[in-house]
Amino acid sequence: MTAIQPSPLPDRSSREYPDRPWVGVGVIVWRGDRVLLIRRGKAPRLGQWSLPGGAQSVGETVFETAAREVLEETGLVVVPTGIVTVVDAITPDAEGRVHYHYTLVEVSAESAEGEPVCADDALEAVWATPDEAGELTEWDETRRVIALAAARRSAG
Repeated sequence: MTAIQPSPLPDRSSREYPDRPWVGVGVIVWRGDRVLLIRRGKAPRLGQWSLPGGAQSVGETVFETAAREVLEETGLVVVPTGIVTVVDAITPDAEGRVHYHYTLVEVSAESAEGEPVCADDALEAVWATPDEAGELTEWDETRRVIALAAARRSAG
């Protein structure tokens, strides 16, 4: 395994080539047996189907971030129910420098009503079964997180 080189760029406010990880929150939003997917409108993974979520703001709890991000991206009000897992998302560039580095806290949440209306950095939104979500998503970690959340949900 090739070691990823730290970024030489010191701009702490930049998500590209950061000098520290960004804390992000991904949200597995459930309605019945379906999970909410959004098509990303911003990098990283521009245009790919993913979970709603985004960067945690100073002073916010993880659950507050989860609820805010889903509301901003889809207009849906959710109730966070638990932490599913934590993902290290480190993306190197062609030269081995860290292009993106996120520590993603994956949160499960429930949505009781309303239909998603895309805004912020979501281009589209769909409700999908975990199997359908596995076919739509391209990133292995997204598929793994959804499968883990589904297994925990069915275990009760």
